[in-house]
Amino acid sequence: MAVIEQLQTWLSMPLLVLGDYTLRIAGVASAIGILVVSAIVQRGLSKASAAAAKRSGAHDQNVYIIQRVLKYIVYGVGLILALSALGVSFNNLMLVAGALGVGIGFGLQSIVNNFVCGIIILFEKSLRIGDFVELADGLLGEVREINIRSTLLRTLDNADIIVPNADFISSQVNNWTLNDDIRRFSISFSVAYGSDLEQVREAGLKAAEEVPITLKRENIMPDVLVTELGASGIECILTIWAQGEWVKRPGWVKSQYLTAIYNNLRTAEIEIPFPQMDVHMRS
Repeated sequence: MAVIEQLQTWLSMPLLVLGDYTLRIAGVASAIGILVVSAIVQRGLSKASAAAAKRSGAHDQNVYIIQRVLKYIVYGVGLILALSALGVSFNNLMLVAGALGVGIGFGLQSIVNNFVCGIIILFEKSLRIGDFVELADGLLGEVREINIRSTLLRTLDNADIIVPNADFISSQVNNWTLNDDIRRFSISFSVAYGSDLEQVREAGLKAAEEVPITLKRENIMPDVLVTELGASGIECILTIWAQGEWVKRPGWVKSQYLTAIYNNLRTAEIEIPFPQMDVHMRS
């Protein structure tokens, strides 16, 4: 009994006194306990929702949205309960909310803006985990996480880039895999003037045949097009379609087709032109 009385005395000791408000050790311990329990509950709900979704066959993006919303709700409720355990009354919470409102007006608007944009991205489903996107500045990357303030992209160099959520709402974003994972690639190459264009076409289509990732369907077929009669040669493109993970590796895809095009042009003895310039000497 003496130990319990000593513990109660120790927990009731004040740590901070401000006017009518007294912060005690018991309140701090309770607040920490509530936050720890909130984290445990959040993890449990996340695992339970993932298991339930797996059994029902729900889409991964819907599962991700549910997990994120549950996380925000559990942590929000836990924070309110922790503040209550610290002795912060509802009136004081309103004062804090008013102070936060002033802070948002002066310096936190970007954080709130990113948070709201993150919620919009989650529910609008314009950006999903695993999507391959191209930003306005040309940055390419795969979406790995959509967090409260920012979205995590992993680039082709395996670098993690943190992009504010507001950038995806206010700027143009090219989502390569939004509705499907099929994309057309245009591989540019040149041939010399005087080349037989039918042979050029055959060499290009043969190159497409040799690369195993070439996708062929009724309305999706490889083709060779002449795009320009350039200064040094005839400019052509090989258009092919790829699907799946290959869409996320544009550099590798381009390298494979350029190699096949070069080998087939060389086999057909079709000349690849060098830059040319006519120089006239004046006496």
